[in-house]
Amino acid sequence: MAITTGPSRPRILVAGCGALGGEVARRLASSAEVWGIRRTASAIPSEVNPAPADLLDRSSLARAVPAAPDIILYCLTPSSYDDTGYRQAYVTGLTNLLAETDTSRLQRLFFISSTSVYGQDDDSEVDESSPMGPRRFSGERVLEGERLAIGSGLPATVIRFSGIYGPGRGRFLESVVEGELNPASPGPYTNRIHEEDAAAVCIHLIQLALTGTLLKDCYLASDCEPARLDEVVAWIRNQLPCQPPRPDGRTGGRGGSKRCNNQRLLDTGFEFRYPDFRTGYRPMIEELKSKG
Repeated sequence: MAITTGPSRPRILVAGCGALGGEVARRLASSAEVWGIRRTASAIPSEVNPAPADLLDRSSLARAVPAAPDIILYCLTPSSYDDTGYRQAYVTGLTNLLAETDTSRLQRLFFISSTSVYGQDDDSEVDESSPMGPRRFSGERVLEGERLAIGSGLPATVIRFSGIYGPGRGRFLESVVEGELNPASPGPYTNRIHEEDAAAVCIHLIQLALTGTLLKDCYLASDCEPARLDEVVAWIRNQLPCQPPRPDGRTGGRGGSKRCNNQRLLDTGFEFRYPDFRTGYRPMIEELKSKG
């Protein structure tokens, strides 16, 4: 569906043109005026208007941000995986961006979040209304960023992604192949979303916002089949040759054990290309097999 809002094309600012933000920006560029913020201009997709800036440097932001965007997609990853890095990415950067951007025409701010804001470890189902209780500092900072976005006074929507995987994010598959995982049985529930679907979720919700559809303030973006870790590992091991699990292999993850319910997202009309881990991992496995 092409984006149309009238005689002029919508203006979209993507803050953070990494793997996910860059792909969303690239796909939107054919039907919108898209600007991408990243420190290095050469890393911004060629189809996108470059806005080279450091989100921690307000003066560079003031020079780079476009006038009065219709949509802001805030999609950052930490530059360092400690408390300072997460605070800068999810809190300080957003504070600076909103301070230096003309939001007079803004139809919606989208904040890319994570299911790390949940702390459930009892196999229970979680949705957008479930209690939050991050298990680590990373989730605490993500949750702080969520609250900043929702409390900004702007129309805002949080998108909580579960673990993103795909051809560009194959570390889990490699871990199984190399025998680095030796999960207990039954293992904890895990939740994931293919990187193509993750980008499509962002585009879908942006399109809805630009056509005047009333959006909720939060959507949980995860595929349609939460699965126990040992079941996922066993299925992968049945698809291709793998090293035997190491006795000291990792037995579980750090995300607790919960089942993410994506019904609110489905109710918007979104359709998954990869609704479960099998459909998502199968092409990746076939690619590995072809390399012999």
